[in-house]
Amino acid sequence: MKLIYGISDKPKFGQLIVFAIQQLLAIMAATLVVPVIINGNVGLTGENAMSTAAALFGAGVGTLVYVLFTKGKSPVFLGSSFAFLGSMTAAFAGAVSAQAGYVGLIAGAIFAGLVYVVIAIIVKLAGVKWVAKVMPAAVIGPTVAIIGLSLAGNAIGDLQTAPAGGNPKLAIVCGLVTLAVTMICATYGKKMIRLIPFIMGILAGYAVALIFTLIGNAAGIDALKIINFAPFQALVADGVTFNTFLTLPDFTFVTAIKGIKEMDAAYLGTVAVAYIPVAFVVFAEHLADHKNISSIIEKDLLEDPGLHRTLLGDGIGSMAGAFFGGCPNTTYGESVGCVAITGNASVVTIIAAAIGAMIISCINPFVAFVNTIPSCVMGGVCMALYGFIAVSGLKMIQKVNLEANKNLFVVSVILIAGIGGLSVSFGKVTLTSIACALILGILANVMLNKAKED
Repeated sequence: MKLIYGISDKPKFGQLIVFAIQQLLAIMAATLVVPVIINGNVGLTGENAMSTAAALFGAGVGTLVYVLFTKGKSPVFLGSSFAFLGSMTAAFAGAVSAQAGYVGLIAGAIFAGLVYVVIAIIVKLAGVKWVAKVMPAAVIGPTVAIIGLSLAGNAIGDLQTAPAGGNPKLAIVCGLVTLAVTMICATYGKKMIRLIPFIMGILAGYAVALIFTLIGNAAGIDALKIINFAPFQALVADGVTFNTFLTLPDFTFVTAIKGIKEMDAAYLGTVAVAYIPVAFVVFAEHLADHKNISSIIEKDLLEDPGLHRTLLGDGIGSMAGAFFGGCPNTTYGESVGCVAITGNASVVTIIAAAIGAMIISCINPFVAFVNTIPSCVMGGVCMALYGFIAVSGLKMIQKVNLEANKNLFVVSVILIAGIGGLSVSFGKVTLTSIACALILGILANVMLNKAKED
């Protein structure tokens, strides 16, 4: 679709705030769930648990660093990376204490970030023309499509998720209402409404879920309860105080300071082995994401501001984000999808969203509200977001000659490997289905590169 706001455009202040909130809602669920998963994997509870608010703050910091290094030319938000879940778990598993584990999180992010820095230096010296040769549209297109399609199960799983005792069918209704309102607003909406379809969809889905839940509470019918109000109840568990409304997140570096004395070379070596190989995997996804957003804004970001700058922004932004929130960051497909659907590529919106993430992470009622948004509602939104990512990749293949066997085999191998979920593990390091699909696609392209297309 045609962009309504270009990269350098600056929406009016009131609109900017609403657009920023929409970006936050698009990326927030995934960003917040990473520390939750780590807490469950490692058994961190109480004051030792990773802070979801800190992860959100770190995502904001990382995004600002990314915008700085890309000279404000790339409209992408950075959020907590799922690719490093195994690495983060290993950092805690190999630590002598939880505090030492937090040191490992920061050290691991630095190791991974340095991989990006080294690659960025190589790209700066060698240029980016090799990218087009090694990864032409026949490789990048289906890989981008796989990024969206690989998340399809997550979206549908969320769509059908209801709280314990809740009715999954009602959850699906709430999710489909969310999706329907999002589609209608994005397609038929006028002016402002067309630019905020996700906010409208989430509010509509939440409203329907709220009606079911209130009726369920009044009638004592668990099957109707779609919203879990526990996050709000936790805010006032100890009475209403200043901290009920505002408090600084539990930053990772604060806890890590207590564990520095427990560091040794062997542990840092373990962390390095857990993080560095994964950074190369995420590098492949970095390329695919930036090719995707480039096709959406019709400007090659690998040329301007340059792949070396996007890598530096991603790598150093990841270090900065982990310093505060513990989670290495990565460019978010949800953010790219939001740009594609709304036609708003304004980098000022991304900056406002980053600053908003840092502010909101300190506002407990808002974080609690986000945590009460039912999974089914976010599933409805993600059906659109992930679908647009997949379609963006398929659009890249439109100009590829699929009558030629060399292109047909390359695209076929990537799609089947990705959709089939091919992944390979080497100890604590796992090559995701996206990475495996991309690697196979590159190898197939190199193997068949000299073949004629007639």
